[in-house]
Amino acid sequence: MSEKNREAKRSARERLQQERETHRTREKRRRALIVSAAVVGVLGLAAVIGLIAANTGKDKTSVAAGPVAAPSGANGKDELAIPVGVTDAPSTLTVWEDFRCPACAQFENGFRDTIHRLEKAGQLKVEYHLATIIDGNMGGSGSLRAANAAACAQDAGHFSAYHDVLYQNQPPEADDAFAKESHLLELAGKVDGLESAPGFRECVDGGHHDEWVKKSAEAFQKGSFSGTPTVLLNGESVFPKKGTENITPDNLKKWVTEANKGKKPGTATPSVPPGATPQA
Repeated sequence: MSEKNREAKRSARERLQQERETHRTREKRRRALIVSAAVVGVLGLAAVIGLIAANTGKDKTSVAAGPVAAPSGANGKDELAIPVGVTDAPSTLTVWEDFRCPACAQFENGFRDTIHRLEKAGQLKVEYHLATIIDGNMGGSGSLRAANAAACAQDAGHFSAYHDVLYQNQPPEADDAFAKESHLLELAGKVDGLESAPGFRECVDGGHHDEWVKKSAEAFQKGSFSGTPTVLLNGESVFPKKGTENITPDNLKKWVTEANKGKKPGTATPSVPPGATPQA
């Protein structure tokens, strides 16, 4: 074999080795990024932050002229908040969310158990505000229809459980499955006593709280919010982080404990509508 051929083969081997080394380096970087994202917390905050940015478009839902029927027990300014937990809990978690919003589902499914434990311990009450951003961004009416159904569940004393079921069964963002009342009623069957609660089906089918939902959506648009979910602990933003600390279930417990230092747990249960059962 000539020296020229040997040199050509050597160069080819070197190029192949360089390509393999480049591939290995890229693979290491890719794996490192995956691990880093996983370490952030149960939500995979990097993905959540991206979804928040995607959900900041203006909702096209407008408030129509007509009666605004707030759900039973709604409180706050213009009765736009649905409260969950004891009314005299020392700390309040304010949550603005949209039932079609994937980031909202990641938050709810990742923090549900922690929030419910804090509620039951009398340490925390939650005030939910319902938005309809995804209807505006993606088209459809699933955000509105699901929010109305959740407000109807509040009338029946089952908001918290139904709220959780909706997020546990959230369709893909582009799938407007929540626009179908039949599907919302089917999901209500997963909550004991809700589907057969007096007036619930009629409330869902008739859009009884539609104008209230639209008013809540308008309040979200007018607020200085960056997207959904917006989560505030005693008025301070804690999602996706509080100060320099990322939100995690352990950090949320720590922040509530710090805020409640020296304060007694709440014990006053909220009133329920006639014929409804208290929320768990």
